[in-house]
Amino acid sequence: MSDDLPTDAWDRELNELFLRIGGRFTRVEPRRRMRDYVRGLLGPVGRKNSWQLAEYAGHQAPHGLQHLLAGSRWDADEVRDDLQAYAAEQLGSLDGVFIIDDTGFVKKGAVSAGVQRQYSGTAGRTENCQIGVFAAYATSRGHALVDRELYLPKSWTDDRERCRAARIPDERAFATKGELARTMITRALASPLPIAWVTADSAYGQDSHFRRFLEDAQLSYVVAVPKSQQVHGPRIDHLIAQAPPEAWQRLSAGSGAKGERLYDWAAARLPAVREFDGDEPTRQRWMLARRSIARPDEIAYYLACAPLKATVADLVRVAGCRWKIEECFQSAKNECGLDQYEVRRYVGWYRQLAHTFLAVLAAQERKKGKEIPTRPSSWTSRQPRFAVCWQLDPTTILRTGATQ
Repeated sequence: MSDDLPTDAWDRELNELFLRIGGRFTRVEPRRRMRDYVRGLLGPVGRKNSWQLAEYAGHQAPHGLQHLLAGSRWDADEVRDDLQAYAAEQLGSLDGVFIIDDTGFVKKGAVSAGVQRQYSGTAGRTENCQIGVFAAYATSRGHALVDRELYLPKSWTDDRERCRAARIPDERAFATKGELARTMITRALASPLPIAWVTADSAYGQDSHFRRFLEDAQLSYVVAVPKSQQVHGPRIDHLIAQAPPEAWQRLSAGSGAKGERLYDWAAARLPAVREFDGDEPTRQRWMLARRSIARPDEIAYYLACAPLKATVADLVRVAGCRWKIEECFQSAKNECGLDQYEVRRYVGWYRQLAHTFLAVLAAQERKKGKEIPTRPSSWTSRQPRFAVCWQLDPTTILRTGATQ
């Protein structure tokens, strides 16, 4: 992608970025190597390993770039903070969505930090791999990866000698993927990123502690859950099966490579829980379902917590944003070498930082124009079932009303 950008614009933005993060490198050598490294990651290099990146940069050997990632003294978390501020300036919006997901990196051997045989959603099977939990930030202006945490299985954290060999800090204890996600959200709330919503897949959404954490942080959310998820007792798939036909609305979950992602959606307001919400709730909980048009038996389920004025269209928009982190993964792996790194030590894994810059360039190259989404009004069912309040499709009501 970077090949197609005007060289002067590419260089100008890259120089601006390095002015921002240059102070994190106390010596000139790592500053130059980092510039060469990022240029290589974003440039026309076939396979973005240290040998080819070094050759692209004109280095005689890859040792300098390898030392930059594995041995040089600079704080990747400080650079991450700078990149979050950069993303906030370039992509930030008050309705920003913070997206959580994990991805796998297939590896050989048993030396790379956190590697073991474990299930990888990326591969769709159990593989010898590392798992990284990532956060993306998305608005109408663009989307980019903004944080990351390496998942360390107990086979690692219970073996401190093995951890020390991989330069994993002694204080790094076992943490579930959900706990890593909460850590990143807490950091993001202290950053300049304006965040209104959080979305995640069912691995995170089914965790009641995760949802409660978001509510305590005053964050709205739309998270996927499995069909067996209980909602005030009954399973969510059983409740959705009770939706009246007029509750289903055809809405777009955002544009994709083949146009608008159209699905049929059903949403219902859930009763307040006085223990959590008090006498005057300021937020509304929902359940939501997404049904394939071509294959109606394929239904995905969600739980949500949103401002009182939120509409079904708002929930659908946020649910659709979850795909943007998949686009980030694809872009980062295809164009930034995210899955081609060679470092084995813990500190080196955290120093993969190029995607934010790439995403900002993409946003700047995109044609500017104000998109005005269609937001259908919410109509309340007069006969709510199971103490929930179905949100009916206004076009269906008007059509059936006209024929009566």
